[in-house]
Amino acid sequence: MNRQEWFNGKRWGMFTHYLPVPAGDGTGDFCSAEDWSRRIDAFDTELLAKHLHEVGADYFCITIGQNSGHYNAPNPVYDQLTGIVPSKCARRDLIHDIAVSLEPYGIDLWVYLPSGAPCADQQAMEKLEWEDKGNQPGNHSRLIPFQRKWEAVIREWSLRWGKEVKGWWFDGCYFPDDMYQFSDEPNFESFAAAARAGNPDAVLGFNRGLEYPFLIQSQSDDYTAGEVGEQLPIPSQKDLENLHGKKLHILSYLGQWWSGGQPRFPDELVIGYSKLILAKGGVITWDAPLEPDGGIPEAYRRQMKVLNEALK
Repeated sequence: MNRQEWFNGKRWGMFTHYLPVPAGDGTGDFCSAEDWSRRIDAFDTELLAKHLHEVGADYFCITIGQNSGHYNAPNPVYDQLTGIVPSKCARRDLIHDIAVSLEPYGIDLWVYLPSGAPCADQQAMEKLEWEDKGNQPGNHSRLIPFQRKWEAVIREWSLRWGKEVKGWWFDGCYFPDDMYQFSDEPNFESFAAAARAGNPDAVLGFNRGLEYPFLIQSQSDDYTAGEVGEQLPIPSQKDLENLHGKKLHILSYLGQWWSGGQPRFPDELVIGYSKLILAKGGVITWDAPLEPDGGIPEAYRRQMKVLNEALK
């Protein structure tokens, strides 16, 4: 299968950061492993699927985890490598259960994962051999031992979920020249191979940050990561030509921050920007929060319904 075929008929999707703390929080003040598993156990995947169907989303993306070291699915490879007891990987496989609930509605599932170790979990960082040297290119070594371990963690999840996961969005690939742009492994290609171990047709993108929303980083990328924040940039014709057949994709948030606050935009702006991206041959993903039980808050459901009607 040509992976670009996955985008046929796709217009927009929903993204969410389902985490024990706000998105981007790296302080280390987190819930216990048991409390996290209880929260995941209480997540109503059928309610989420019903809401996504009601708002008309073509696909849905959820964080597997981020900075705290809590993950919403088991991973024995991660547990073995880090030695963390009790495991901060949830008992329940929430990703699998979401995929099962979405399938009757024809809504595809993507997953989000950082490209680095959880920065607020010191034990995980040490055991995975991750070095956090700030955000300046040139400060980072290649981190080959870490990359091999992280690829093994990703491969375990990919094999677990198989074709249930249709796409991956990898955050924090800020240092491609330091870590990934090499002819020998580990590199972007081996990273992508780990993610596609369970589903060779899965689409993926590597995010280099807000400064590069229209960048295709490697031959393994299928779409632009497209992260945008306060500004809503417009891709130029040159940007589109530089995609070389890969998909234009934009990711932004409807609230005051990633999965936080109340909707910040009037409906007309959300509709207008979405239409602009679609008119340029792209797809757009809008981030919104979930309630603790997995439902979409009413204010966001209302706005997404309006968006979906306008895009028909």
